[in-house]
Amino acid sequence: MPHKLRKIRKKRGSRTQGYGRVGQHRKSGSKGMRKVGRHKHGWSYVIKYEPEYFGKKGFTSPKSLRRQIKVINVGELDEMAEKLKETEKEGKIFVNLESLGYTKLLGTGKVTKPLVVKVPLCSKSAAEKIKEAGGQVLAESEEIEE
Repeated sequence: MPHKLRKIRKKRGSRTQGYGRVGQHRKSGSKGMRKVGRHKHGWSYVIKYEPEYFGKKGFTSPKSLRRQIKVINVGELDEMAEKLKETEKEGKIFVNLESLGYTKLLGTGKVTKPLVVKVPLCSKSAAEKIKEAGGQVLAESEEIEE
């Protein structure tokens, strides 16, 4: 039957809490994760096996300066082409992905309509698919996929 006067409550205030004076209950506890003595008696270990343990190394660029790439696949573009078209010349739909916030065109999916697409980056497969459908890619640079 449980009762409120457990051993630890009964022994509070005594010096050893019932574990004797030689320190029988000392070794238990969570000491496994600590790396003690790294600046003192463990210094030779640090020098030999972990020389980069102390100090900082390198530089982390702020997230605000990192270039964010927003991608769209040609399959999605083909589905949305009628809604996104700005002008239509000679039966070709002109889509400016740059103004829509997309920075890269990738080649997953099929193209059924002739599209003229303006985008900063374009994969090789996406450019080939659009050209096969009778369209054109106006890209600043065409990436080479291997």
